[in-house]
Amino acid sequence: MNLTEFLNINSDKYLKNPAIGFKKRDDWETISWLKLRTLVFKTANALRKSEICAGDKVAIYADNSAEWIIFDLAILSMGAVTVPIYSTNNKEQAAYILENSETKIVLVGNQQQYDDCLEILQESQSLKEIIVAKKAVWIKQDRSAFLEDYIAKVSDEFEIVERNDEDLATIIYTSGTTGVPKGVMLSHGNFLKTFQAHTDFFKFENFDRQKSLAFLPLSHIFEHCWTLYCLQSGVKVYFLENTKLIANALVEVKPTFMCAVPRFYQKIYAGVNQTIDQGSESKKKVFKWAIKVGTEISELKRQDKSVSLGLIFKNYFANKLVFNKIKKKLGGELWFMPCGGASLSEDITRFFDAMGIHITVGYGLTETTATLTAFPFKNYRHGTAGKSIGDVEIKIGENDEILVKGSSIMQGYYKLPKETAEVFTEDGWFKTGDAGEIDNEGNLKITDRIKDLMKTSNGKYIAPQPMENALSNDAFIDQVMLIAEGKSFVTAVIVPDFENLEKELPKLNINLDSWENVVKLPAIHKFYENKISEIQKSISSFEKIKKFILMPEAFEISAGEITPTLKIKRNVVLKKYHDLIEEMY
Repeated sequence: MNLTEFLNINSDKYLKNPAIGFKKRDDWETISWLKLRTLVFKTANALRKSEICAGDKVAIYADNSAEWIIFDLAILSMGAVTVPIYSTNNKEQAAYILENSETKIVLVGNQQQYDDCLEILQESQSLKEIIVAKKAVWIKQDRSAFLEDYIAKVSDEFEIVERNDEDLATIIYTSGTTGVPKGVMLSHGNFLKTFQAHTDFFKFENFDRQKSLAFLPLSHIFEHCWTLYCLQSGVKVYFLENTKLIANALVEVKPTFMCAVPRFYQKIYAGVNQTIDQGSESKKKVFKWAIKVGTEISELKRQDKSVSLGLIFKNYFANKLVFNKIKKKLGGELWFMPCGGASLSEDITRFFDAMGIHITVGYGLTETTATLTAFPFKNYRHGTAGKSIGDVEIKIGENDEILVKGSSIMQGYYKLPKETAEVFTEDGWFKTGDAGEIDNEGNLKITDRIKDLMKTSNGKYIAPQPMENALSNDAFIDQVMLIAEGKSFVTAVIVPDFENLEKELPKLNINLDSWENVVKLPAIHKFYENKISEIQKSISSFEKIKKFILMPEAFEISAGEITPTLKIKRNVVLKKYHDLIEEMY
């Protein structure tokens, strides 16, 4: 069936209960299930009036918002195909996606996106109309309309178009750390089977009483799929438009669920540890005791064993003295946090477990409708990516590559039959491009991206992710990229955490004039040299970073240096900073 059929089911079941939330000026507002269905159906009828038919492509080029999800559901409900575009994409990237997908209508969110699409519209063979999400944007009336006006005079009487499992639902263009974006084709069946796999795997209780905060971009499969699953299940979803306001949003919304990428958890972990390191000896002792108690109780729960009254009593005080202060900054009600996009060190998952917040580490790709594996609630193993969900089959192929089969696997890359054929084996296994291993309990461990695996000129293989993760866990390191391919030794490009480093400068008798000058100072270099030496003391000599560069500013999405999920684009950085890197050798 059409994956949006839940609109009819839930609007009958929950009536005037809140379905979605959004921030309007300073206050969070909600839209009921009945109102959501009305807005979606009116939007679908307006699209139909614009001659959009089943199978046509309609794009969304905007930040997360209520309008984003309403437009998406409207597209899907009429059997058309959603083409999400990252709000951080520039005009050239957006133009490529719009033209390649033959998009007919695009929803935009801000002035820059509108201006860019207006220019694209003048030359496009397929794009016919631009819809603007909010009236804060100044628009020219020619082939443009505000969403509110676009749907004002149409009926809310609408019958959801039937779809089967093979019918296309969305084309998601991979941001990718290498190469040109490829349009991943996902069907209604891909989504519906993934939803069912999550329900069977987690067996949530009172799921429809939960609150999810959509923090990651909806244009990414991770947040998109999770949000649709939550809505299907009756979970109230709040949409955060400005990710810089996440700290405030957590306290205001008090979500119970939230998807995030490893960098989010690393920042919290590093910040807490830095605060403790700078505290008194008594505070350090209390924190250490609380972690010990929290770990004991979380380990018993993980192994599905009973917890003694004495330990429950100790844990009450551990929460009161330590954990509640941290959890309060996260809203105080978070207990389930799916994590994907890259690997996460077990130090961090154990730390959050000790606090009573279950980070559900998972593994998946855009091509697999996100989740292939995840931590269950019991008997998971730290340091792995969990166990397969639903009908997912996994095996390890040549070069330790992870191969998968299942109903969540994409139909292929849009208009790219050759590239599609290249990622499937002759007997139908999808080649993930990641290296891994499976333990005797069925847990998958990601060892590295095969494309990222580096071979030094001495013939030694270097897997960069474990060391990059270890370094990123430090409070003074924001971003890091290892270099070793074809080189005689390992080096690194490091972006300091400037906020924390600035607080450290007085202790080093350094005045901040400009970061460009500060990162070149011998004292700063020595400060980071000591940190790196401590972090990598237990690894083999050939894996150790021998030299490094400190960057004066962070890698940016807008500069094309990192993806929207904060992964560094290695080829871009290697090319852009080629001369600086070569100086280390």
